[in-house]
Amino acid sequence: MRGVRRALLVFLDGVGIGAPDARTNAFLRAHLPTLDRLLGGRPTLAAPGPRRHAAATPLDACLGMPGLPQSGTGQAALLTGVNAARRFGRHFGPWTPVSLRPGVAGGSLLAVARRAGRAVAFANAYPEELLAAADRPKPPMPLRAATVIAARGAGALMRSTPELVNGQAIASEITNGGWREHLRRRAVPDIDPGTAGRNLAAIAASHELTLFAHYATDTAGHAGDMARAVSALERVDGFLEGLVAALAEDTLVIIASDHGNIEDIDAGHTRNPALGVVIGPAARVLAARMSAITDVAPTLLNALGVDPGPPEDPGGRRPRRMTC
Repeated sequence: MRGVRRALLVFLDGVGIGAPDARTNAFLRAHLPTLDRLLGGRPTLAAPGPRRHAAATPLDACLGMPGLPQSGTGQAALLTGVNAARRFGRHFGPWTPVSLRPGVAGGSLLAVARRAGRAVAFANAYPEELLAAADRPKPPMPLRAATVIAARGAGALMRSTPELVNGQAIASEITNGGWREHLRRRAVPDIDPGTAGRNLAAIAASHELTLFAHYATDTAGHAGDMARAVSALERVDGFLEGLVAALAEDTLVIIASDHGNIEDIDAGHTRNPALGVVIGPAARVLAARMSAITDVAPTLLNALGVDPGPPEDPGGRRPRRMTC
């Protein structure tokens, strides 16, 4: 697409677009100046109007299947464009089903872009001892997430403590507190969300397609605690402030989730649309092309001039908007 040389997918676990009800929706309680500035309002079912360089769009996460959307099949669908829930026979999570893992490893947007000769990156850092266990027949649970499977399949699962120390990787929690306190990596700097966002912008500037995954939003939603949910969203907003301020003008950013959760602290997972936000060149045009989580990967690849391949049956890559 004209004006797009690089693309960045920021995955936020468990973030939906919910009702404009401040009793349950943390988006209406949190201080979110970056999202307000980008979108002209909060992403709720009473959608804000799009700005020139940013637009929010609801993404169907139900994909024609009964039950509550889950992370395992939802992330697989987001990263591959394939209706993973239909392929597996139901929504499943939190980890990617074993039968779907080869498809995620070989068919994710990272793998497709790399085969097309594009430089790809997975910005997340993982501890060395965890990465050393990746080849086990039954890898540790964090390595069973679709984001990690996709990165490994594309040869991009390689960032650990040294990269985090040098600002060349991002902790999944955005700030580095967990690495310093729980893993006792004292050499890892104590950074704020804005610094982490600027670090991600630098990684994206050195690659044509970058993926970053953040999971704490889903954890906060499961806690059912409004204060924790508000804090989680404010951390993301500070991260986005640093990211957007440092982005190159030719970089397309899509922020997308796999299912709803944090937007209704009384519900746990929801059948609400997942959050979608597009920032950068042709934001409004690209947002209008996406109506489901299966549209994210092909939209990013097409913007980079990479053929995402034909739709698959059953389920297809680009289902029409559905009412959940």
